Amino acid sequence: MKISIKTLVAATLLVGSLLSAVGAAAQEGPVFELRTYTSTPGNLDKLLARFRDHTMGLFEKHGMTNIGYWIPLDEARSGNTLIYLLKHDSMEAASASWRAFASDPEWAAVNEASNRDGAILDNVQREYMTATDFSQMK
Repeated sequence: MKISIKTLVAATLLVGSLLSAVGAAAQEGPVFELRTYTSTPGNLDKLLARFRDHTMGLFEKHGMTNIGYWIPLDEARSGNTLIYLLKHDSMEAASASWRAFASDPEWAAVNEASNRDGAILDNVQREYMTATDFSQMK
């Protein structure tokens, strides 16, 4: 399944706004965002380079905290999957950070350059979470 970058950005903004509206009243304190990216065939290295060289810094610039980045050990996913965890101050902060990130001219340039030879990203999944009262991450 191919997703255009414009569609991905629009969906990110819409979902962020909806989640912010729904979750803001019930959630106080930090919010963790778990994302799973599936690259297009043969492009995981390009996706990893984009995160290593650009995206992580842009996330920090826009108020997101990078917690960790992982490649699954599962053979079927190890060649095309990046899983990462971000921390936000709140759902509202997450929504604001993603809006700012999506409209950043530096991100637009990085995204365009990394997709110059074809889309490197096939699928994005994300889930927002709050820490339990016994979690080491708060």
